[in-house]
Parts: sequence; C-alpha cells; structure tokens
Amino acid sequence: MTYIPIDWVKAVARECRRRRYSGRTIKTYTYCISRFLRFADKGLDRISKKDVRLFLEHLSEKERAGNTMNVYHMAIRFLFEDVLDKRIWIDIKYSKIPEKLPVVLTKDEVKQLFNVIGNPKHRLMTELMYSAGLRVSELINLKVENLELKKGFGFVRGGKGKKDRIFILANKLKNRIRNLIETEKLEKESYLFCSNRKQKYNIRSLQQIVLRAKKMAGIDKKISCHTLRHSFATHLIENGCSVNEVQALLGHKSPETTFTYLHTASPNMIKIKSPLDKL
Repeated sequence: MTYIPIDWVKAVARECRRRRYSGRTIKTYTYCISRFLRFADKGLDRISKKDVRLFLEHLSEKERAGNTMNVYHMAIRFLFEDVLDKRIWIDIKYSKIPEKLPVVLTKDEVKQLFNVIGNPKHRLMTELMYSAGLRVSELINLKVENLELKKGFGFVRGGKGKKDRIFILANKLKNRIRNLIETEKLEKESYLFCSNRKQKYNIRSLQQIVLRAKKMAGIDKKISCHTLRHSFATHLIENGCSVNEVQALLGHKSPETTFTYLHTASPNMIKIKSPLDKL
C-alpha cells in the first residue's frame, strides 16, 4: 500500500537530505512538484500516470526546453517512487541539448580578460576557475588541504550533487598558489581564498570581478563566472581531449551534458574537414 505523508514538502526535503542532495535541488523539486499537484488537482492517492503525462504535455505545449521538462519529470518521479514508494514512472524522454548554446570565450578573449585584472589574488582566482573548470561555488569552498601541488591536481569536496571529483592544476599557477599560502600563512583547513576580513568570498564578489574585467577588456559577450567553465571545456575539446575525459573533469553525471561542448568548439581547432576534401 502506498504511503501518503501528511506533509509531502517535509517528506521530500527529508528524503533529499538523506541522499545528500543540495538545498537548491530541494527547492527545485518542491517547486516542480507543487506546480504538478496544482495542475492535477487531486489527492496524492488518486494521481495516475495519465495525470503525469497530461502535465508534461501541458508544459510541452508551452514550449518548455527539453532540459526543463526533464527536471519536472525527475521531480515527479522522485516524489512517487522514492518518497511514496509508488511505481508511476512513464517512459517519456526529452532532449537535453539546449536550445541556446552556452556563451564561450575564445582563447584570445580569455587572455584579454586575465590581463586587465590588476589585483593578483583576483587574477589567480579567475585563472584557477578557468584552468580547472571549477564552478564559482567550488572555488570559494576550496581549502588548502584539497590541493596536491606537487602532483598537479586537487579535489572538489562535496560539489554539485554532494560529489567529490579531481581537477587539474595548471603548472603556471602552482608557484603563485604556494606564495599565496605562505604569504597569508594559511593552515591546511583554511579556505584558499579569503577576503581582507579573513572571511570566505561570496559568489557575488567573484561575479563582479569577472564583469568588471569583461568591460575593461572590451569583450562584447554576456558572460559570468560560469562562462570560464564553459570555455575550459570547449578549449579542451579543441585541444583534442575526448568527451569522456572532459566529462570526468567537469563532474558531469551523463556524457550527454558534455556533448554540448562539441557544438561550441571551433571546427578548425578540432581538425574537422569536409568530406568533399576526401573525394
């Protein structure tokens, strides 16, 4: 018999926390499920596969992106299969290929961006985000103990989905990172980057650093800190790295997400030639 909790919101949040899902995921799932339940206008014990299908078709008619459809689908599945233990899964799949490709910087634009950042620590932060493909949240939570400078890599601890992963350290940055640790007398458990008040940076501060640099460099693209991660992945593909290699470095669960960067890479850089040239 299906278990129907008195408060499904608390039940979903509790199960998400048990699985170590992020707070953002909890909010997203709650929002999606709430919209679905308002649409179905039924008690949880009376909802069927048909209600799910009708709701997803309703979203499709509103021309929601494929990735958005997947999020709603997974949220509803999570409620019924993982929280209520009710098998309601239906085989509906939507493409995860975005309608709009992510904005990426060329290699020259990346150089221009870094060159206009006068503050040494700010430059090091932005260069590390790009060189390792880090999310801005991963950068500000990076601790000294997460780095293996001699071996040339580091670890993201509790990244997106509460997962750990390894990241590469550019040789050009190793000595500067060492100098930062020595100059600021950072302990192993210290955050690598701290503000003048010895506090962890917040995401907005990093976003402002990148936006100011963009204006100073005269880059006419709408970018953010995450653009550096997109550019990292695209440039790896251009340099000949495989999708599987890039997927591992980015921490993507599915290679489908990484395939996006095949579309943003320059055909010339990845040496794709027209079949006409082979005739």
